[in-house]
Amino acid sequence: MKIEVWSDIVCPWCYIGKRRLESALAGFEHPVEVEWRSFQLDPTFPRDKAIPVYEGLAQKFGASDVRGMTEHVTQLAEVEGLHFDYDHAVMVNTFDAHRLAQHAKTQNLGGEMHERLLRAQLVEGETVNDVETLVRLSEDVGVDGAREALTGDRYTADVEDDIREARLLGATGVPFFVLDRKFGVSGAQPAEVFSSALSQALAAAPA
Repeated sequence: MKIEVWSDIVCPWCYIGKRRLESALAGFEHPVEVEWRSFQLDPTFPRDKAIPVYEGLAQKFGASDVRGMTEHVTQLAEVEGLHFDYDHAVMVNTFDAHRLAQHAKTQNLGGEMHERLLRAQLVEGETVNDVETLVRLSEDVGVDGAREALTGDRYTADVEDDIREARLLGATGVPFFVLDRKFGVSGAQPAEVFSSALSQALAAAPA
């Protein structure tokens, strides 16, 4: 079975959904390949800009109580063992981070790179549109050639193709999970929902 997951590095629900999928897979006794695909929640955010998340949320939503906006998701993340740190989180454009993840996929480290980027963004307060930061994070998971990959526009088409394909499949946001191109799960659903989808996909698979 193959599961494709469209996800954005700055998306807290994507990290929560990742953990819930992993919980479901832990009790699933069949081989599963998981491929992480690129998506951008805000492709219009300037690629050379980095501002504190609270400031960015206030600008985007015009809300004064931005800390209250993040409290619920932070509590849900704690249940999944994730300790989000919005006090130090930085809002950036994730296009280059996705290009790095595409590069990592060529070395069969796409999943590891995506996990490292999510953690860097949501837990560690790293600035994941900075080339030096991205190179250091790639070294953490054993990805070679990151600096060269981030030079110029390499993997731009791969990121754009992923985003286009998500739209064609009906995704309006992320996380978006597709099982064997037959079943879709939208959002960070409970692990039980993923378990049910896994069972349905298995039952529908050719004998």
